[in-house]
Amino acid sequence: MPLDPRVTVAVITRNRRDELARTLDQLAALPEHPAVIVVDNGSDDGTAAQVRWAHPGVQLIAARGNLGAVGRNLALRRVTTPYVAFCDDDTWWEPGALTLAADALDAHPDVASVTARIVVEPDGTDDPITPELAGSPIPGRPGLPGPALLSIMAGASVLRADAFRAVGGFSPRLWLGGEEELLCADLVSRGFWLCYLPAATVHHQASTLRDPARRRLLGIRNTLWFTWLRRPPAAALRRTAELAGSVPRDATSAAAFGAALRGLPWVLRERRPVPPGIEAWIQLLDEPRRASAARQYVG
Repeated sequence: MPLDPRVTVAVITRNRRDELARTLDQLAALPEHPAVIVVDNGSDDGTAAQVRWAHPGVQLIAARGNLGAVGRNLALRRVTTPYVAFCDDDTWWEPGALTLAADALDAHPDVASVTARIVVEPDGTDDPITPELAGSPIPGRPGLPGPALLSIMAGASVLRADAFRAVGGFSPRLWLGGEEELLCADLVSRGFWLCYLPAATVHHQASTLRDPARRRLLGIRNTLWFTWLRRPPAAALRRTAELAGSVPRDATSAAAFGAALRGLPWVLRERRPVPPGIEAWIQLLDEPRRASAARQYVG
């Protein structure tokens, strides 16, 4: 039985059986004993069988295909706790972190998400994104549990489950790769705050089983789609030109822009710019983003 019944951990995975096994072992050892839901995105390496055998207490959703981030939406259908902690198959929560996150969300009903400090393993160093989260220029209201953010790191965040559902979860169109930005813009537009909570910690040992070119393609495409969906015309044009000038000039980047342009018909149908105040906050992040070593599409 969970010792802290406020948080369920939702993990998405695909063809990373051994890395997932390490993560589930870490989660099983947490003092909170959280409920855990694993969404297996169509693995063909025996992942589902391994979960059933080694962790029979884990709720397993074996999807027929690769749903990407939308697998988290499936997990939310089974979540009965007020909060959900997202976790990737190459990340795991530190003991006590889920309790700290739940306490912060309990104390601040207008906060939809808290993002933890990310420690990179095996070196135990802070992720390069950490100083940017800690130094966020977004002007938060007094009394927030940490610096205000405009987006989250999905594999390192605890969210209010009802808020996640209220905005429809992650977009099936975006699939994976920067999918958090659209979700978070919609949360903030509804009046929710997003915060960095440095007292809570997530460990990340990046998987070696990844395709960096494909990740870059999806990241560029989804950044363009978010920009065209939620930013006013002048800002959208500026950001598009900035992206075109900063990404590598190669076939992957060209394919990303081509994929984004093919999505223009639905983007124009579903376009809904954020309120002016939130756009002003987005602009506060423009210069830090240009200077960031952690936010460049160079893979």
